[in-house]
Amino acid sequence: MIRTLVTGGAGFIGSHLCERLLQQGHEVLCVDNFFTGQRSNISHLLRELRFELLRHDVTFPLYVEVDAIYNLACPASPIHYQFDPVQTTKTSVLGAINLLGLAKRLKIPILQASTSEVYGDPEVHPQTEAYWGHVNPIGPRSCYDEGKRCAETLFFDYHRQHGIDIKVARIFNTYGPRMHPSDGRVVSNFIVQALRNEPITIYGQGLQTRSFCFVDDMVDALIKLMGTASGVTGPLNLGNPVEFSMLQLAELVIDMTGSRSTLTFMPLPQDDPQQRRPDINQAKDVLGWMPSTQLTEGLQRTVQYFKDQLQLGG
Repeated sequence: MIRTLVTGGAGFIGSHLCERLLQQGHEVLCVDNFFTGQRSNISHLLRELRFELLRHDVTFPLYVEVDAIYNLACPASPIHYQFDPVQTTKTSVLGAINLLGLAKRLKIPILQASTSEVYGDPEVHPQTEAYWGHVNPIGPRSCYDEGKRCAETLFFDYHRQHGIDIKVARIFNTYGPRMHPSDGRVVSNFIVQALRNEPITIYGQGLQTRSFCFVDDMVDALIKLMGTASGVTGPLNLGNPVEFSMLQLAELVIDMTGSRSTLTFMPLPQDDPQQRRPDINQAKDVLGWMPSTQLTEGLQRTVQYFKDQLQLGG
């Protein structure tokens, strides 16, 4: 039986990953410091005999015996990662060092949940893995963007220097049940505001674009990447290549929720990317993967989750 460590396992994507690994017969060690992870995300897993929860901060070394590591530990929404930017950078950099050290000692594969934010505000569209990015190293988003870029550097240096079996996934915008209602991300923001019939906040003119991948599809991709041969390192873009403007998303959410919300326009945050869409040809070729959940289907499931969370029924 494979014993798998998932750091950030009580987070949005991490909790879905823990659940899927259990379904596949793994023993799962879920590690989280609960800065942004929520115990409610994994409470239904606590009765599983093959599930173990450990409260731990990955900026400190971790001494456990496992067969594989998924490193998802890091606040991922601007509100959360800008709350304590020094700690955000430490989580990415020291967390990578500590977990790579563990993988080196145990001689096991390790997957890094990197991010599309390594591309910054891209000058190339769509973004391919060969693009080096356009990132402000001293802005308010830098703690996350540069922390993740440094983590990728560490992963590839450990791979070259110590022969560690690494997998690097560049995760693009992902949404679904268990998103935090106040995480400041566009999908959760729009849905919560719409369900409360509050004005929907649009930054800039709403013409900036994003591509939205449902969490089930993302978990499929992460598990497929971990299952590849040891020479397959990535980085691989993982996300949905279908692009939507913020205005299109807002109108779709208002329509799906039957909301009375109006749109309110605010200044664009500093360094906010204007376009974000992954080129996923490598993921198609290497993993045989592409997302299958349409935005309307995924939004319906996400809207219902937030209705339940906000106790709005329906």
